[in-house]
Amino acid sequence: MQRSLYSAVSGMRNHQTKMDVIGNNISNVNTTAFKGGSVLFQDILSQTLRGAGGPQDNRGGTNPLQVGLGMNIASITNNHTQGSLQATGRSTDLAIQGSGFFMVNDGLSNYYTRDGSFNLGPDGILVQSGTGYRLQGWMADAQGVVDMDGPLGHLHIPIGSDRIASPTTMLQLAGNLHAQWEEGESITITTGVYDSLGVEHEVDIVLTKVAADGNDWTVDLQYNEVSYMGEPLPEVTFDPTNGSFAGFTGDSITISAEVLNTGAADLVFDLNFSNVTQVSGPMDILARYQDGYPSGVLDSFSVGKTGTITGIYSNGMIRDLGIVSMAAFANPEGLTKMANNLWVPSANSGQALVGQAGEQGLGTIEGSTLEMSNVDLVNEFTEMITTSRAFQANSRVISTSDEMLVEVVNIKR
Repeated sequence: MQRSLYSAVSGMRNHQTKMDVIGNNISNVNTTAFKGGSVLFQDILSQTLRGAGGPQDNRGGTNPLQVGLGMNIASITNNHTQGSLQATGRSTDLAIQGSGFFMVNDGLSNYYTRDGSFNLGPDGILVQSGTGYRLQGWMADAQGVVDMDGPLGHLHIPIGSDRIASPTTMLQLAGNLHAQWEEGESITITTGVYDSLGVEHEVDIVLTKVAADGNDWTVDLQYNEVSYMGEPLPEVTFDPTNGSFAGFTGDSITISAEVLNTGAADLVFDLNFSNVTQVSGPMDILARYQDGYPSGVLDSFSVGKTGTITGIYSNGMIRDLGIVSMAAFANPEGLTKMANNLWVPSANSGQALVGQAGEQGLGTIEGSTLEMSNVDLVNEFTEMITTSRAFQANSRVISTSDEMLVEVVNIKR
């Protein structure tokens, strides 16, 4: 009877713990990226009343006689299955589709989380909404190149303050030069190019037919009515068999900083005639493309599936600003749960494997989306019922054992 009492006590105590876990799961049913827990039980020490006997002398063996002394908690496991994703429309909200964790830093240590509810701080750094811890990743340099071999750091997105401009390095022309033009006839194409500070300068490209029955045109580029091609003027040549581009003898064009008079560096760019033809037809040559652009301010940003943060500028240009880092663990169930949707490594989780989303087994990132809790209320209510009944049954064992003890005491009456 003493054994039954203590066995029932262990059952009640440990089923109460299971009910605590169920209650915590239900209370976090709407917690962003929450991972529900589950309790597993195991039996504990059994008292052996008689050992097993082996068969001998034409007699069969006997099994051991053992009485169990109750149960214990084997594990409380965190369920790291995927939660459902919910679109939010906020560019700073991120969700992980698949395995992995975001990394955040409090200034001293790294923490790991599936909660992708981030905000931009007043300093332009991405921080976790609930804690203010800073999201970790790799920043791009001034050219938009990200070195993922470098150290991790905070992700700075200077909305409204970052400005970019780029000088023209190539001016591409396209279209047709009429093959039947007479010697000395010319066409002038006026277009804009940009210096290193994003200031636009208007230039004229003058194409003149060398000979009526020829396939050569001289090329002159003028800025403020001054030629920058030198003498003799270079020529663009076309294939007489089909009128396709055959070659250009000109070099890079340089307009000095003194001439530009904007404080910018020397403007150096090439002319590209590879998409120009000389056949019978309309004269429709034009300046199709140049790779410079004016000054623009960072207006907004988005995060792609690989964690690449792309900045969108007011001049229509885009540039990579950085990459959000992710971490994976050999045994994520071994992580130690902290408050505020945070986790830290333990001796049984393994060390963090840091990389980019979509690589090395890491999941992808969904922008403007949050991961919901993975708690299944139907399952939790079912577990609540079975746990409640088990607790009740164990209490009945105690009350019944007590009645038996009362009967033993009453023997002496």
